[in-house]
Amino acid sequence: MNDFPAVNRRRFLKQTAAIAGAAGIQALGLPMTQQTLAQEKPVTARPIPVILATDIGDDIDDTWALGLALKSPELDVKLVVGEYGKTEYRAKLIAKFLQTVGRSDIPVGVGMDGEPRGEGNQGAWVKDYELDSYPGKVRRDGVQAIIDAIHQSGEGVTVICIAPMPTLAAAVARDPKIATLARFVGMQGSLRLGYGGSKKISPEWNVKADAKACQTVFAAPWDKTITPLDTCGLVNLDGERYRRVRDAKDVIAATVIENYRIWSKATNIHDDGAEHHSSTLFDTVAVYLAMNQDFCQMERLGVRVTDDGFTIIDPQANMVNAATAWKNLDGFRDFLVTRLTGGKG
Repeated sequence: MNDFPAVNRRRFLKQTAAIAGAAGIQALGLPMTQQTLAQEKPVTARPIPVILATDIGDDIDDTWALGLALKSPELDVKLVVGEYGKTEYRAKLIAKFLQTVGRSDIPVGVGMDGEPRGEGNQGAWVKDYELDSYPGKVRRDGVQAIIDAIHQSGEGVTVICIAPMPTLAAAVARDPKIATLARFVGMQGSLRLGYGGSKKISPEWNVKADAKACQTVFAAPWDKTITPLDTCGLVNLDGERYRRVRDAKDVIAATVIENYRIWSKATNIHDDGAEHHSSTLFDTVAVYLAMNQDFCQMERLGVRVTDDGFTIIDPQANMVNAATAWKNLDGFRDFLVTRLTGGKG
């Protein structure tokens, strides 16, 4: 049996504790007892190398998640790949976002050319942007880009997937070894709660859209952590928390909000929600779990992916570490706001 996941999990936890000290304990929003413990940890580890696979440009939460990843010193983003069709549109959104916030050092991967095609509700933001103008690297073969980034990053790399997964599944099929060199963190599934906190589980979109790809990724031998709807489906910002992000001068926060306004207008022309509250920020929780898990209740469960997109708890299925409930949802909201606005408290 491959013993990589247990070894990698220990290394990951050491990295997280050390980086938390480097970033500033208050910025993490930890309770005082956890602050005290974290302050005792030596600051020795490097940031966690990360590959982000995203269907940015459909729901706006991917854009928030990209912003959070870039604002987290615990994470070293090595590659951002547009997942699940709409290849040119997603790649342009990623490239323009990275260029706008001064991070064109990060390569952009173009996902597999397949369904769906066209663009989405942030199209107005990239209508005059040419992908070839991106100052950084553009990898047209996103499958190989993932494989190369994992091999080049060395041990301890984390693949964060906040999308349906045909490109990632193809990477696993092309080079199965990558699942022994990386860990997987994803926004997938519905275990005990469905959308909106419903007691009826849902075929969650990132699974349902390509259940076969999810089955392939979950069957691979990497250490797997997920935020299902049970936790990520409850995250939003309103009131003073939202106003802090909306009015922030930080370039990443401002770029997120600019995109949110465009998306909000495209999805409902009569709704000015972007001025008052966020949408559900599902994907931000996956980014958080790549570096910390303190705000969540974690369970190790067997999870079976059905052909129609349900994720069923099954002791005989592949094991995942699942964030099944919140210990401190408001703490996570405060953490998210603090990171995006560049604050210290």
